[in-house]
Amino acid sequence: MTVLGRTLKLRLYPNTIQAQQLLAMSHEYQCLANLTSQWVFDHDFPLSPLKINHALYQLFRQTSPLNSQMIQSVFRTVVARYKTVLAQMKQHPYRYQDEYGKWVQMPKDLTWLFKPIHFSRPQADLVRNSNYSFVNDSTEVSLTTLEKRIKMSFTIKGFEQYFQSGWKLGTARLVHSQGKWALHIGITKEVADFTVGQQTQVVGIDRGLRFLATAYDHMGKTLFFSGQKILLKRKKFLENRRHLQSKGTKSAKKKLKQLAQRENRWMADINHQVSKTLVTAYGPHTLFVLEDLTNVTFNTDDLPKSLRNSHRSWSFFQLESFLTYKAQAIQSTIVKVSPAYTSQRCPKCGLIERANRHHETHEYHCRQCQYRSNDDRLGAMNIALLGQKWLSGVRNPKIKKITTTG
Repeated sequence: MTVLGRTLKLRLYPNTIQAQQLLAMSHEYQCLANLTSQWVFDHDFPLSPLKINHALYQLFRQTSPLNSQMIQSVFRTVVARYKTVLAQMKQHPYRYQDEYGKWVQMPKDLTWLFKPIHFSRPQADLVRNSNYSFVNDSTEVSLTTLEKRIKMSFTIKGFEQYFQSGWKLGTARLVHSQGKWALHIGITKEVADFTVGQQTQVVGIDRGLRFLATAYDHMGKTLFFSGQKILLKRKKFLENRRHLQSKGTKSAKKKLKQLAQRENRWMADINHQVSKTLVTAYGPHTLFVLEDLTNVTFNTDDLPKSLRNSHRSWSFFQLESFLTYKAQAIQSTIVKVSPAYTSQRCPKCGLIERANRHHETHEYHCRQCQYRSNDDRLGAMNIALLGQKWLSGVRNPKIKKITTTG
């Protein structure tokens, strides 16, 4: 069985007094989280809530109005944040050239941090039934504060289905942003695993800038997701960002932050749309095959100079993440394969020749068998081929260099 995870977002409607109580609790939680983070940093990063509990629990109980359960939540919150940072650091090792000019990778760990992780915003992680619960036929939510529990109404627009279809509610995070209160609840559900069978179909997906995604299925049909309008909008974001950066004022910096948040929300929305369209178009029992784009850059010669950094800031990993969890929900799955030669191999005769791909016309033209195709479509075809090999039992399928056939 596969465990699906989602985040249920509730909009809370506290009155003035309740809002003050929530703010006081979240500030206290933030303060203890920063004290705990400092202790973890000073003691060689022990990422065990039990060890932190032995060192700090009695001190916090004597000096803080937070209850016992909330103090334990503080420890778990800090440990989870450090583990997240550690995972991110492992994905981006330090690279340097040795005395022979060879590039060497050195893995990073938490000792590379110059200062402890700082919790900059008030927050609180609440345990179900202990710190939050639904009352009055689930029309109100009851929350722990520094004084007593309080009840308030909430709305859950767009998430009603998760209350009625077997999802289990877990820890919730109290969030305060722009004067509004929300409760983000982690929920889980078990679904059947992806299994290989006669109904399994393979879909190769090539990701890029001119087309965000190009999908090629076992029927020989191709689905294109154009990125032209997205590139133009990104150019507008870039121009606005440069204009604000040139000012350097306090208000400009505030607007820069708002602009970045708006761009991130827009990017996430686009990736949600693309991933949802893919899983809807191909349905259950589908093997979606993606290139492993770790440390891979895209050719940007055919893009305007102002957009040639787009491949560095567009969230291709986010699209992969969204597609992964959406696929799992319908008994489909994702496999990543090596990107080597996927844009250079002719799917008809197998010739691998870099010069066969013409970036200026976005076309692949094989000089040996005269096969022609859109270059993004060709990449998706070769990725689908590697998916078929994976399906037949090859665990790490790769395209091998062949310069001539006979």
